[in-house]
Amino acid sequence: MAITTEQVKELRQRTGISVIQCKKALDKAGGDTDRAIGILQKQSGIVAGKKASRKLSAGAIQSYIHNSGDVGSMVVLSSETDFVAKNKEFVKLAYDIAMHIAASDPTDVDTLLEQEYIKDSARTIKDLIESATQKFGEKIEVTDFARFSVRG
Repeated sequence: MAITTEQVKELRQRTGISVIQCKKALDKAGGDTDRAIGILQKQSGIVAGKKASRKLSAGAIQSYIHNSGDVGSMVVLSSETDFVAKNKEFVKLAYDIAMHIAASDPTDVDTLLEQEYIKDSARTIKDLIESATQKFGEKIEVTDFARFSVRG
């Protein structure tokens, strides 16, 4: 089956992953977009593993305060370059992780990474970061976070 430009474009819009990776995943999936997404998700762990030894020298700090005003959090999401750290999608990822921290109260980074993501229980925070590593082509890591609550 020939993969169309529209199929590649749709998959890229849904995942944010490069055109080349989307085309390869669609080829492997026989043109099935849902299967291609699954292939890309599996590959994200491999990509993240290859970049694990790289040095982090940039990043973004994001905060979240719940609308009730009684719980909030801050997170440091690190990357290799300012180019990625200033990307709107990277900053949004940091914000989403800060929101997750406020809602789930993890005890440390390792616990945070293994938690089911509050917006999609089929994925963990680690999955989100691995997908971002694949998308941006850089090592990405939660290097610090804090959660605050008036209830103690």
